[in-house]
Amino acid sequence: MPEPEGANRGAAGEMLPRQVLTPGRHSVLVRLTAAPGMRPALLEVLNTYVDTLRHEPGTEMLVVSIDPDDVNNVWLYETFKDDQAQDAHRAAEGFAVMIRDMPEFLAGPPALLRLDPLRMSMQDSLLENDWSF
Repeated sequence: MPEPEGANRGAAGEMLPRQVLTPGRHSVLVRLTAAPGMRPALLEVLNTYVDTLRHEPGTEMLVVSIDPDDVNNVWLYETFKDDQAQDAHRAAEGFAVMIRDMPEFLAGPPALLRLDPLRMSMQDSLLENDWSF
């Protein structure tokens, strides 16, 4: 597999993680609790939404995770370039469809934690796999 573009190497040639300072960006950690037995349907709604993110260039990252300790919880971690990007995210058609389709699969309202990220470190090995669908 070719080396990822912009890969960093140390003095001994070892791969170094990418380091990015992220001031001015905004993040949200969201806990979604699915109604019993509804997590697969909730994940389908979320995956359909993720496929629309190409229309939201200011939504720089969205990670969908399942909770290993609670079969009903799904976690989202989203990072936005700035306030305008976060506003555009909320106004996007794909977001509106997700908000419309999701409630029937939830046991209650989402729990949100707003964050202002400061720094990110990512290993290039994350980019080495073919994650295309």
